Amino acid sequence: MKKKFRFQWGAFLLFLVFAGLFFLLLARIVTIQATGQVEGQELAAKAAAKYSQEEVLTAERGKILDRSGEIIAEDTLSYKLVAVVDEKATQKASDPRHVTDINLTADILSKYIGTPREKIYETLKQGQDEGRYQVEFGSAGREISHTQMLEMKEEELPGVLFIQNLKRLYPNGVFASHLIGFAMKEELENGDMVTKGKMGLELIYDDILTGENGKVEFDTDRWGFLLPNSESAVTPAVDGADIKLTLDKTLENFLEDAMSSVQEEYDPKRMIALIANPKTGEILAMSQRPSFNPNTREGLSDNWLNESIQLTIEPGSPMKMFTLAAAVEEGKWNPNATYQSGSYQFGNTVIGDHNGRKGWGTISYLEGFQRSSNVSMAYLLERIGPDTFMNYIDAFGFGKKTGIDLPGEAAGKILDEREINKLTLTFGQGSTVTPIQMIQATTAFANDGVMMKPYIIDEIKNRDTGEVTLKGKPEEAGQPISAETAKIVRDVMASTVTAEEGSGKRFALQDYTVAGKTGTAQIPGDDGRYMTGKDNYLFSFVGMAPAEDPELVMYVGVQQPNMDVTEHGSKPVADIFTSVMENGLKYLNIEPEDIEETPVVEIGDYAGKTSDEVAAELGSRNIKVATTGSAGEISAQYPEKGEMLLAGGTVILQTEGETVLPDFKGWSKRELLAFQALSGLSLEIVGQGYAVNQSLSAGVKIAEGEPVVVRLQTPEDSYKVQMTDGPEGIPEEENTEEIITEDTSE
Repeated sequence: MKKKFRFQWGAFLLFLVFAGLFFLLLARIVTIQATGQVEGQELAAKAAAKYSQEEVLTAERGKILDRSGEIIAEDTLSYKLVAVVDEKATQKASDPRHVTDINLTADILSKYIGTPREKIYETLKQGQDEGRYQVEFGSAGREISHTQMLEMKEEELPGVLFIQNLKRLYPNGVFASHLIGFAMKEELENGDMVTKGKMGLELIYDDILTGENGKVEFDTDRWGFLLPNSESAVTPAVDGADIKLTLDKTLENFLEDAMSSVQEEYDPKRMIALIANPKTGEILAMSQRPSFNPNTREGLSDNWLNESIQLTIEPGSPMKMFTLAAAVEEGKWNPNATYQSGSYQFGNTVIGDHNGRKGWGTISYLEGFQRSSNVSMAYLLERIGPDTFMNYIDAFGFGKKTGIDLPGEAAGKILDEREINKLTLTFGQGSTVTPIQMIQATTAFANDGVMMKPYIIDEIKNRDTGEVTLKGKPEEAGQPISAETAKIVRDVMASTVTAEEGSGKRFALQDYTVAGKTGTAQIPGDDGRYMTGKDNYLFSFVGMAPAEDPELVMYVGVQQPNMDVTEHGSKPVADIFTSVMENGLKYLNIEPEDIEETPVVEIGDYAGKTSDEVAAELGSRNIKVATTGSAGEISAQYPEKGEMLLAGGTVILQTEGETVLPDFKGWSKRELLAFQALSGLSLEIVGQGYAVNQSLSAGVKIAEGEPVVVRLQTPEDSYKVQMTDGPEGIPEEENTEEIITEDTSE
């Protein structure tokens, strides 16, 4: 029996529905495939946003270097501690990647980062409760050293990670700290940590020192693993520029050590010291006390001033140098002419000498200067004329900024409204100056009348390109006096150190002549009146050496030291000056006075000659020879052709062959560095001064890369400077020198 066909409307409608949905889906797929968009959004962009990762390439902050390229401040590797608290970070129970035991982790971490165990526990527990992936531990968990990181890693704490970072390091500790300043990590609003300069050069040149971070962009899968064959885009980091200073690390260390010693013994309220090259104006050392360690900020007070340029002081008797210079230049100086010392009447005011207005009877002007007589200055002002004298004060740069390449410099205040102001200025009372002004003005005496502008920045260099963007150079600041006047003033200042009645006898050096002037400046108290009492003065000395042709000029000021009853105010000042100046001149290889007649040999060009031939030639002229290898042809040398070397000195010759270690005893640091450069030998130089011993004996053959430790010692440690110490043998010293002014009106 033939079945009757029945049309199934329900199935047909269902087919149409599914067919329609299929064609709609197909059309949607084709549209997405063709346009790459869904609801106006780029799918490729959304995928890239989800699976693209970015890693920051941290830029290194520029280094601060001394004149020889030795590090003063640099970035060093440090670590940030983080703890993963999300259980989802662990894929296998046998290999936990999160903190599994909060109590144990808190106990162990508290031993290393100096944070109480309870606080660490609270941080970890709060992170877990809030569903965070990881937690950090604030400043205590940052700037962790490599050694600390390794020690903590040995604890094998699950979930504890270390992220590499950079930390600012000051390897010399307390070292021109108010000049260099410090930089430290600072958290931005977006949570990023950046190193920012907070004080000193680190703050002044923060933009130049700060680099620009780079980044690496790459694609990952949903679990964060790098996709195969994925392309990465690298934007390299740009490091900050390096700043090389005119500071000499060795001279600065001499100064820091001497000031720390005086600080410990006398505990003064304030100390300031500066050393400069008078021929160029380069600042070679600069320090003050109190000071601080920029690594830890220990000792940092609320005084952030660089007092060498920002503190104004009454200079005291060092101003007598400039009064003397004006008299000499004007033809009004007769050292053998005499005057009555003790007191000087100026209208209703009496100017007195520092020994209670007793004076020393009728004495010569030369003796008056040597004894630091205020009355002699008053009589010189009569001869010079007040207005002419003030012209010289202006020519020496007082009352205006030197223009040193540091911000915030003070100008001081020269009082000239009244005639009495001009008179007291002749011996440094009433008006104010800065230590850097004293240095600049004194360079005129040391540099044959030409005054040199001080500067501290030698160069700023782009580390990546080598381009020098700023170069410091010597600059004249004027010529207030003639060369002849400068020499006469130097000779008179030298006599204050050598003369029996000289006030600067304590400042004599063993091997060098010194020219300078002592000072005992009064200090205004809180009530505006000058303080009284034996120790309530700013004791100072401005000196240069060798006196005949000064290589260094130095200012030292010590305020309110705590001294024994028998001690004079210049004692702590002399302790700094004599130690630093003696060692500094020897370090610079300045010829001492006692070997003036030592023959000097001009060095020739020895390239291409044999070492035996040159050794014989130089040996006949009392010059030693050290070779970097076996005897043979010479390819380089130190010193260079045309340089002068004292008899008994050493010439280093670069030759081929295995290095044989010479006897370094007595070698300077410069000679050791020259030998290292020519030989390729790895020298570890410890200390300052001259070589006294070495880790391997002379004559030993050195394998490549084998280190040799050479220990240096300063001349001060090698011998004791013989000086009269104490009241006996010391001439009467300025006490309340600056002075005694008394109104005698009814």
